[in-house]
Amino acid sequence: MVELNEVTEQNWLQVVRLSVSDAQKAFVAPAVGILARAYVYRNCRARALAVEAAGKPVGLLLVRDLDEEPACYELQQFFIDAAYQGQGYGKVALGEVLRMLSEERKYPCVEVCVNRADLPALHVYEAAGFQNTGYMDPELPECRNLRHMF
Repeated sequence: MVELNEVTEQNWLQVVRLSVSDAQKAFVAPAVGILARAYVYRNCRARALAVEAAGKPVGLLLVRDLDEEPACYELQQFFIDAAYQGQGYGKVALGEVLRMLSEERKYPCVEVCVNRADLPALHVYEAAGFQNTGYMDPELPECRNLRHMF
C-alpha cells in the first residue's frame, strides 16, 4: 500500500536520504533541494509529501498552488528512490496525488513540466492522463508542459 504523508521532523532524515539514479539526477532536484523549495514556496501552499510503502519512505513529491494564469496545481518535483523504481510506486503515488487534489478542487487541473529526454517520466504522466499543453517555456525549451484535467 502506498501513502502520501507530510514530511515531518520524525521522517525528514529518512526522506533526505532518498535519491534517484545518476542518469536521472539531471531531471529532478535532490530530496534536500525539494524540501528547501517547499519552504521557499510556503506562501503558495507548497506541500512536500513523502511517498511511503509499508511505513517507509520510497519517494518524494512537491506540489504547490499556482495562482497566476493558468491557475492550477503545479506538481513541481516527483521521484521514486532508485532502489524502489520499477515496482509501481510512482504510478500509484501519482494516482494518489491526483485523487487528493481532485477532492480538494481548488483548481481544475494539475500541470507538470517534464524534460523531453526523461522518457520514463513522460510515459508515467501520459499513462495517467496528462496531455501536452503545447506551451513551451522560453527558459526551459527542453521541457514539455503537461496538464491533467479533473
